[in-house]
Amino acid sequence: MATAETASYDLAISGAGIFGLSVAYAAIKAGLSVVVLEKAHVGAGSSGGVLGALMPHMPARWNPKKEFQFQALACLEDRVRRLEAETGHDCGYARCGRILPLTTTDKLEHHLERAQESKLRWHPEKTGFSYVVEPVGSRSDWLSANAAPHGIVYESLAARISPRAYLAALAGYFRGHGTLVEGAEVTGFDADTSSVILGNGRSPIKAKGLVVSGGFAAFDLIEHLTGERIGRGEKGQALLLEGTGLEDHPAIYCDGLYVVPHANGTVAIGSTSDRDFEDDTPSPERSGELMARAMNFCPQLKGRKVLSDWAGIRPRCNKRDPLIGRLPGHEAVFAATGGFKISFGIAHLVADALIAEILGRDADHPLPETFRPDHHFGRNRLDADT
Repeated sequence: MATAETASYDLAISGAGIFGLSVAYAAIKAGLSVVVLEKAHVGAGSSGGVLGALMPHMPARWNPKKEFQFQALACLEDRVRRLEAETGHDCGYARCGRILPLTTTDKLEHHLERAQESKLRWHPEKTGFSYVVEPVGSRSDWLSANAAPHGIVYESLAARISPRAYLAALAGYFRGHGTLVEGAEVTGFDADTSSVILGNGRSPIKAKGLVVSGGFAAFDLIEHLTGERIGRGEKGQALLLEGTGLEDHPAIYCDGLYVVPHANGTVAIGSTSDRDFEDDTPSPERSGELMARAMNFCPQLKGRKVLSDWAGIRPRCNKRDPLIGRLPGHEAVFAATGGFKISFGIAHLVADALIAEILGRDADHPLPETFRPDHHFGRNRLDADT
């Protein structure tokens, strides 16, 4: 029987996070033979978090990125239900909706305008997704009325998912249809021999192409391959609380934090974003800050037991948007990284579009130009967003 070292694949993927496993799933569905090479283990990076907030951009100043994300969020439930049927795994998905507090008259007026624009952008008559300004005191059994002196926004496009359960379902499907090798660090690609180079003296893997999708560490490999540094890591931190009785509440976004109830009787709180960090371990001080801030606007969290804390380094491209597509100077090396806070909501459509590109086909939902390599490399890289 062939092993990973002796077999030959159509595609190798570096990284078993949400982008890497979604690309692997799409590649298998397209009929490709695939190997996923993961430096540590499935979900070892920022994809292994606890928050699971699938939140849309605001329906204002509409652009191709927001349209792409809207389409991704709109079809994600169908994708998840198909994966659950294929694997028997429950991904913890629900269209939970989201509450946003209105703290000033300016914000009230601004969101009234957004509510009007949502009718044009979200097509509520067809999709059922609404963005509505509700009066003072609305939903105060969940969000403190004191935190919303000018009312709230309630929008129904937002959803939640269990990041770890979703990854487990994708990995479970892939293990049955492809080859997953954990503890294998990708360090390069030899185009002459169509070989993926591995660290620690491991034998190369034969593959016609490589997708670099290893979280923030992917930026090191991309720099090695292209000579350009196009992204960085930012540390995020979150908490998981006991949440019995809160399962059916919507998510809240307030004071820069999300509170997301999950179907398994937990509530996730997060997450922070720190450019300067020393490691990827949770900070007790940060955890205390998260809890205090969340209880301030969500009193039902008081007295809830903290089940676990989490921290991880998320990949953020200098140009903010993800990097998806063929790397400059390489015919057979592609990237899918830098999703930062929106990865779980768009990964399935990103994967579809990338596999379509690899196969020379048109994608059903083309990638925004700001996701493409031309936006991230060369002269455009020098005009990095901050």
